[in-house]
Amino acid sequence: MIIDHIVTHIDEMDKDQLAKYHKEKVYLESSDLVKRIQRVKTDHGKELGIRLKDARDLVAGDVLFMDDHNMIVVDVMPDDLLIIKPRTIQEMGNIAHQLGNRHLPAQFEGDEMFVQYDYLVEELLQELAIPFEREKRKVKQAFRHIGHSHG
Repeated sequence: MIIDHIVTHIDEMDKDQLAKYHKEKVYLESSDLVKRIQRVKTDHGKELGIRLKDARDLVAGDVLFMDDHNMIVVDVMPDDLLIIKPRTIQEMGNIAHQLGNRHLPAQFEGDEMFVQYDYLVEELLQELAIPFEREKRKVKQAFRHIGHSHG
């Protein structure tokens, strides 16, 4: 089966309606969410080809296939993350500047900032005494690396 578009997102579906479906999941690494073309396998062993027409990243909860009784939904495997919890705007500005200089993409949820684990960032956070934790956590979207030059 070839998937060329996203049917819907589970958050856009009525909870009662959602409960009526048999759900299969496609577990992806967060880095695979940006791939337009890929071969995947559901947790029930069904092979799919994904070849998206629109230029958007996959997101956890995207419905790849749906008929009257079944649906196939994207899920994301946990990433090894540094969860940064700055106490002040000064700490937030400082760490955001440092991460920007390293071209490291960050994501935000509530008052937390998180980046993929990097021992150099861990050392930097310890040096700057900015509170953080290292944990495995599912992200909703891919970390998007943005390249540019300083020339």
